[in-house]
Amino acid sequence: MGTSASKNFDSSHGGREGQLYVSLKMENFNIGGYLIPHVYGSVPIIGSWDPTKALSMARESASMWELSFVVPSNLEALDFKFLLKPKYGTTPCVVEEGPNRLLTGGTLEEGDARPALFKVSGDEVVLEYKVFMKADIVSPFDLAASWRAYQENLQPSRVRGIPDVSINVAPEAGVENGPASTLELDLEHYVVPAPSSSTRVVYAANLTENPRSLLNTGSFSKHDAASGGSYGSTKTGLFSLDYSNTHKDMDSVVSDPPKLLTAPGMVESKSVGTFSPLPKQDVQKGLFVDRGVGSPRLVKSASAGLFTFDLKLDSETKKGMPAAAGAVAAAAIADQMLGPKEDSRLAIVLVGLPARGKTFTAAKLTRYLRWLGHETKHFNVGKYRRLKLGTNQSADFFRGDNPEGLEARNEVAALAMEDMIAWMQEGGQVGIFDATNSTRNRRNMLMKMAEGRCKIIFLETLCNDERIIERNIRLKIQQSPDYAEEPDFEAGIRDFKERLANYAKVYEPVEEGSYIKMIDMVSGQGGQIQVNNIGGYLPGRIVFFLVNTHLTPRPILLTRHGESQDNVRGRVGGDAALSEAGELYAKKLANFVEKRLKSERTASIWTSTLQRTILTASPIVGFPKIQWRALEEINAGVCDGMTYEEIKKNMPEEYESRKKDKLRYRYPRGESYLDVIQRLEPVIIELERQRAPVVVISHQAVLRALYAYFADRPLKEIPHIEVPLHTIIEIQMGVTGVQEKRYKLMD
Repeated sequence: MGTSASKNFDSSHGGREGQLYVSLKMENFNIGGYLIPHVYGSVPIIGSWDPTKALSMARESASMWELSFVVPSNLEALDFKFLLKPKYGTTPCVVEEGPNRLLTGGTLEEGDARPALFKVSGDEVVLEYKVFMKADIVSPFDLAASWRAYQENLQPSRVRGIPDVSINVAPEAGVENGPASTLELDLEHYVVPAPSSSTRVVYAANLTENPRSLLNTGSFSKHDAASGGSYGSTKTGLFSLDYSNTHKDMDSVVSDPPKLLTAPGMVESKSVGTFSPLPKQDVQKGLFVDRGVGSPRLVKSASAGLFTFDLKLDSETKKGMPAAAGAVAAAAIADQMLGPKEDSRLAIVLVGLPARGKTFTAAKLTRYLRWLGHETKHFNVGKYRRLKLGTNQSADFFRGDNPEGLEARNEVAALAMEDMIAWMQEGGQVGIFDATNSTRNRRNMLMKMAEGRCKIIFLETLCNDERIIERNIRLKIQQSPDYAEEPDFEAGIRDFKERLANYAKVYEPVEEGSYIKMIDMVSGQGGQIQVNNIGGYLPGRIVFFLVNTHLTPRPILLTRHGESQDNVRGRVGGDAALSEAGELYAKKLANFVEKRLKSERTASIWTSTLQRTILTASPIVGFPKIQWRALEEINAGVCDGMTYEEIKKNMPEEYESRKKDKLRYRYPRGESYLDVIQRLEPVIIELERQRAPVVVISHQAVLRALYAYFADRPLKEIPHIEVPLHTIIEIQMGVTGVQEKRYKLMD
């Protein structure tokens, strides 16, 4: 009862030479984590029968514990026993009943896979553990492989000690692709509809913040604060605004003050905890750190002027919390404690002539900061101008010697700035102020308004490439509401160029305050970036992002690995090989990539270091392959290898916690979705920097996070984004924004 047959291997097994790899496992479905199995015995385990020196077994799943070790293949004898130690307290350990277990000459003695029996509570209770023991001679090369894959697939893993990033630039030769004639090569045959919430394409500036001061609304909506707007994709895949939600937000009036008041400078991290610098009051000083999923907020008492902690959070409050990952929050805390109070709120003020890519740069930066978990909004002054003054201003309105036009433009700029600062005082972290701001007088006005309320960094975009300027002008005439009623396209171009000339006559480059200058950076080919008086974690991340961004059009293909054996079994994580269906998908994917990127020989293939992605990429030839440890699936910790039914049965509290908040839930000894976002930041930066197409073959949680970045989806939606097997998501990046197309190669 409760035994597992042990396999005996002698030192010549399989004709191989090497070392003896021993795996000891114990299983009990009814015992919680308060008793930890240990092993002790002769050399080379610990060389002591002192229970205090016993080796702890690692928890492989909710019910399974394991200890693996290597001994010389010529070891004459090894004897050992199991014992249980309490996780907490000083209760004596319990040694298993029966004789010692023996391994002699590389062979497990008969019967040594007998169940382990432990008498506890004065011999009144007997605990029984199933025991699984395996021994095999393996080469040093095989020792680098995953033991899990070795056990489940009856062969060493094909992943061998790979570093965080490794590159194989040589095309693989001799890979069987399968006859192309048996695989459908018409790419359009595979196109499937992309998720969509709107069918209208919207001008980029219209995706920015709605002017609160001009719409007579009392507050920014919760929807906007949490997600920055509702986005979808059109039938053709161009992401656009959900107008039904937009109009609803524009017409709503919030009269009641918010119940929860965020203290100035408070930054929250849902991957590590919540760090809350308290207001400067005599009775409340220092930092509060909460390690739980539901983090307390500071609440002002109605009967007193003090802030207290409210530990009762409803689901909506949790979802609305900022969710910057651990390292980001920790660095932000340091900045706030060491710097002025206004440094906790950052205003990025764009500067530059029209058609220099300001709005595009602002939109990309907004998307990046939101994805990292920072509350960020994009305020476009042109949107304010059109709402207040209409869309029929001619080029004369923008002359520097037109006092009425200058006064009107300064007025809408001040309205936008007041809205942005008001939003920051309600809890916003980063406001991006998008306008030409081309004179010192305008910039001085903004700095005076921001004094003591937020820190300003000017972001100036300079472009001297006439080709790029001409292209941007034509896009402006096609998309801007300013020219929606102009039937003559060429007349629109002439008017806009006259407007541009009016701005150029009075343009004054930034030389004051903190600033970042992007000079000829939009092409991705050279250029330079200048910084002045820039310090702190977040400004540093912004500079690093801007250094790597450009407007070069290129596709990024996202796909999950082919179906794995663990997918068939319904198991989480692991490092299993592909199923038959997965192997077929790998061949179809190779043919798809060959046709889709046949003229893009500078493309590259990115995979994780797990074998199911490497095997999926193996039939693809002619492109360099890069393996990223950062692209590995979310770490399920002690739940790795379990099915969700097993988790529900054996770890019901963990199952329910994950069900309530998948974004912030962290597997025991594993990761949360916010942790995945944190480790994917270098991948995002590199994808932005690349000028050639990239094929990313990864895993569901990782691709959800990557897709959310490009689609500008709110953090709370990431765990629920649909990324099906055997489907390719093509993201087209370029000057018109982000477009999406999906191909389903097989069911």
